[in-house]
Amino acid sequence: MPKMRVCRAINEWGSIEMGFVVVTYKVFPTDIIEDFGNLKKEIETSLPEASAVHGYGEELVAYGLKALLLQVKFPEDRTGLLDEFEKKLGSLEGVSQVQTLMVRRISR
Repeated sequence: MPKMRVCRAINEWGSIEMGFVVVTYKVFPTDIIEDFGNLKKEIETSLPEASAVHGYGEELVAYGLKALLLQVKFPEDRTGLLDEFEKKLGSLEGVSQVQTLMVRRISR
C-alpha cells in the first residue's frame, strides 16, 4: 500500500501553518436587484469567526436578473464552518437560492 504524505507550511517559529479553503457561491436574489450593497453587508455580518470575504462579482442571469458571485475564505482546520455558513446564507432575507460553484484550497 502506498504511503501518503501530508505537506504543510512551517513558519519561522517552527509551528505548522494551516491553509485555507476558498468557496465560490452564486447567490440568486428573490427579485431583480440593481445594487447588492445591503445583501453584501448582511453576508459579511453572518460570516463565521475566522472567515472573510475573498471577493465579489455579479453575473447576468436573464432579463435583468443578476446573481451575486461570492468568494469566502475559511480556515481548513475548522469543521462545520461551510455547512453553518451555507445555512445562514440561504436563510438571509432576499436570497432565493445559493449554489456552490467551486471549492479550492490555498496556502495563504
